[in-house]
Amino acid sequence: MRREEIFARARVTKGFMPEDEGLALYGAGCARGAGTWLEIGAWCGKSALYLGAAAQETGAVLYSLDHHHGSEENQAGWEHFDPELVDPVDGRLNTLPSWQRTIADAQLEETVIGLVGPSSIVAAHFAQPLDLLFIDGGHGQAVAWDDYRNWVPKVVVGGTLAIHDVFENPAEGGRPPYDIYCAALASGDFVDVATCGSLRVLGRR
Repeated sequence: MRREEIFARARVTKGFMPEDEGLALYGAGCARGAGTWLEIGAWCGKSALYLGAAAQETGAVLYSLDHHHGSEENQAGWEHFDPELVDPVDGRLNTLPSWQRTIADAQLEETVIGLVGPSSIVAAHFAQPLDLLFIDGGHGQAVAWDDYRNWVPKVVVGGTLAIHDVFENPAEGGRPPYDIYCAALASGDFVDVATCGSLRVLGRR
């Protein structure tokens, strides 16, 4: 499927990524080139379409990781709760069927590979170095810092680290994504490459 068709599907896919940030993510993927990519936080596949389109063009493979039961803010009674995503059998959120349909409809099943499970457990058994890592998982302190500590060391020298929902102003969003972005810069291992809205793209030196 052509990238324009994939982008059109992304516009109507459930998710929290504005189109300009999705296109910036696509651009970061194209600039990275072939290799092994991984995103943390898949939801219904919106960001996987943008990264998947870039992976398809460059010959990369994107692993899309999520437990598919939603973060705290996605649960009943919270701002981003979507009752259409509740599994009628066990009453929990389950975005996996939506994600699978999104990837299949975009004809990206040979490019975007789903990983289902807790991020920390998958990270402990994932030995492949990463050419691109996109962090967009849970925004709680413990979850965000676990993603940072478990996955960022796997990014190769010259690789790309992208972080979503980075807000310098606390009134605009939660702090953990901003904090791990600052930690990446403070480590001396990463430098800023691009910014679009709440998306930050860094390069490992």
